Amino acid sequence: MISAVVLKRLAKLKQKKYREAERLFIAEGQNVVEEASTPPVHLLTEPTAVRRLSTLTTPASTVAVFPFLDVSPEELILNRERIVLLCGVQDPGNVGTVIRAAHAFRAGVALTKGTADLYNPKTVRATMGSIFHAPVSRELDALEFLASSHASGFETVAAVPQGGDTPGSLPAAKLAIVVGAEGSGLPEEVATVCSRRVTIPALVASLNAAVAASILLYEAYMRMLL
Repeated sequence: MISAVVLKRLAKLKQKKYREAERLFIAEGQNVVEEASTPPVHLLTEPTAVRRLSTLTTPASTVAVFPFLDVSPEELILNRERIVLLCGVQDPGNVGTVIRAAHAFRAGVALTKGTADLYNPKTVRATMGSIFHAPVSRELDALEFLASSHASGFETVAAVPQGGDTPGSLPAAKLAIVVGAEGSGLPEEVATVCSRRVTIPALVASLNAAVAASILLYEAYMRMLL
């Protein structure tokens, strides 16, 4: 059993300011919790406690609290040869889906300031447990991260809706793929500093950010397998 005082404190983790202060986040669902590579700080299965922490209309059977997992940009660059940089992608579901794709294709994820919070419960759920496997760095300045990537031998690739090379042109090299929000896309100052641009051929004006990132991560992954 967990005390009412502790439960009240943990329930505050549904808000970002308390997550940042405690450096703890909530993960909901047995499948997500089972993916964890480290034990939780708290594991709750008692229905009343689960309902108190859950953000779902129909709560899962299990809710756990974990310490923050994000890594420094230097560690991310050192440990992955493929990175997707999300620039201003504000939908938590999209961010979580990209983390899931990064896990699938052995990549890392970098999140700029203004991108959806890594530890938003919706983001965590959308990763389906991949938050515990794909390294993520957050609250970054896009231009600074791209400069560091260049200095470490990465090709930097801006995903743009038109005028870029096809995904098949991606080299078998260390890649930092930059994806902006659907609609607004990448700021021009970010696209300009990238070493190349790529456009996914499609019959619509723009693709969902998570779809675009997943396609490009797959293409980059396949180049390294050939």
